[in-house]
Amino acid sequence: MKKTIFKSLLTFSIAIMFTSCAASLVGGMSNSAALSTNNFTYVQKNIQGKSQATYVLGIGGMNREAIVNEAKEKMLTNYSLKSNQALANLVIDFKNSNFLGIVRTTKCYVSADIVEFK
Repeated sequence: MKKTIFKSLLTFSIAIMFTSCAASLVGGMSNSAALSTNNFTYVQKNIQGKSQATYVLGIGGMNREAIVNEAKEKMLTNYSLKSNQALANLVIDFKNSNFLGIVRTTKCYVSADIVEFK
């Protein structure tokens, strides 16, 4: 009887442990430059920046706006804009990972194209 209860409890614990880990990916696209006419050229395509925040029991890390700003800042550090240049086709993606409901990690990926207007 005790062995059956122990095996059932162990199986249940392992099942809970494996099903409590999850990840999701959410994103959106916004256009920051008006590309309605053919008065621009692409300078650089698909530049990227990444930021991450970790929360333990919901405490720590940064809010979503701060994570996005940090990722965008990292992106623009590597690819600085010059005069007559702008970001276009701006995409912001979030990857949320959860481990046992205790530790949550949010990663933000910002990507865009640099266009130069004539």
